[in-house]
Amino acid sequence: MSAIRVLLVGADGRMGKAVADAVARDARLTIAAGLDRGDSLATAMESCEVVIDFSAADATEAVCRACVKYTKPLVLGTTGQTAAQRDYVTTAAHLVPIVFAANFSVGVNTLFVLTRRAAELLGSDFDLDVVEMHHRTKKDAPSGTAKRLLEILQEVRGGDRAIAAQSVRAGDIVGEHTVIFTGAGERLELTHRAASRETFAVGALRAACWAITQPPGLYRMENVLGL
Repeated sequence: MSAIRVLLVGADGRMGKAVADAVARDARLTIAAGLDRGDSLATAMESCEVVIDFSAADATEAVCRACVKYTKPLVLGTTGQTAAQRDYVTTAAHLVPIVFAANFSVGVNTLFVLTRRAAELLGSDFDLDVVEMHHRTKKDAPSGTAKRLLEILQEVRGGDRAIAAQSVRAGDIVGEHTVIFTGAGERLELTHRAASRETFAVGALRAACWAITQPPGLYRMENVLGL
């Protein structure tokens, strides 16, 4: 069986390089082309079977538009989009399958499940906080993963009660997320720490292999993993 041809957008970025390294170790896939800011999507789109995008939020519309035009599945790992940019992703997903995830790590997606369950079990007597840490050059704060954790907590808790998020940008921290449940006389913390970007890259490849078999729709990594 021939390898799945991947168009990698954001190839020179931290995650782009991690994805390229992961593809080099995975016989199921091959990099058909690697693009960065200013490169034309058109020619490369014709030679690929799936697009993986870890570029920048301001490229989201152009990448979605190209995927729709050429009918290519998209794995979108870029975060920090505006509401309008996220709406464009939703619209494009009516025509092509898009896996849009703040984090492709299996461990982080397990954290999402555990966070929901803990919030359900502990109830409204516990105060909720999210703390996230990343390298000093990460632009968006809070991170996309932290925003997803906040969404989960808000879905469970409901109401207008605000849930706090704290962001730390320092050194070369790959990524750390902690959900804190604080009650009277006790505290529960759920933490995920990433030691390298390899875990995110491997998850993105798993999403790419899954996406090419799916109908149009907007999916999360939880869908890919069956969580």
